[in-house]
Amino acid sequence: MSPIRLFALPLLLAVISTSSHAQGSGDGFLFQVPTTRILLNAGFAQPRAKSDIYDLFIDELTLSRSSFSQGVIGASLITRVAPRLEVGVSVDYNGRSVGSESRDFEGEDDLPILQTTALHRVPVLATARFSLLSPGRAVGRFAWIPRRVVPFVGGGVGAVWYRLTQEGEFVDSETLDIFEDTFESSGWSLGARGAAGADFAITPRFGLTGEGRYLWAKGPMSNDFSTFNKIDLSGYDASIGIYVRF
Repeated sequence: MSPIRLFALPLLLAVISTSSHAQGSGDGFLFQVPTTRILLNAGFAQPRAKSDIYDLFIDELTLSRSSFSQGVIGASLITRVAPRLEVGVSVDYNGRSVGSESRDFEGEDDLPILQTTALHRVPVLATARFSLLSPGRAVGRFAWIPRRVVPFVGGGVGAVWYRLTQEGEFVDSETLDIFEDTFESSGWSLGARGAAGADFAITPRFGLTGEGRYLWAKGPMSNDFSTFNKIDLSGYDASIGIYVRF
């Protein structure tokens, strides 16, 4: 299954589940405690960029570790299995293309030697979250009211897909000739993530989630970059999302 289909799966489940629930639900959470949430989030990601392929880019091109900062979007399907414990699955995408030029060389026409480097990451993780406060309270036997603010900690394990591409003009280190080419590496690795944040209830059904996370992952280099050590896919991200309970 491609990373794009993996990213779309939770969104499809959300549409099906929300539609089904809307047909059979009343007002609020009468007669039941909500057990499932769909979360859509967006934010900012900063890869750690601490492996030899990044060192090469930074030494030879006008790139820095912060050049690989990226936007992130994601979706999660979350189910409550205990009063303060939730488990689920999350899929995130973050990526960016950035332009650069050779630090030490120019073309014969005195113009810069230009390249474009792109890094894309897709973590697909099984997750768990523990609420530090009770998420809500029952009113008698017939209604459930969510707490306005609920801090949480959590984590996840799973797989991380990545693709690194670089295209443009380059300098042969032996002959100093300038040539055009495209280089690529892609693959999967194991990954783990820690997280902390808070949920903010807006209505009984809808709310916001603010979250900071750190991902640990290293992937094997392939194709044109196969002689390099594993690529560092670790890094942090911060996001805000909107969720719906049902």
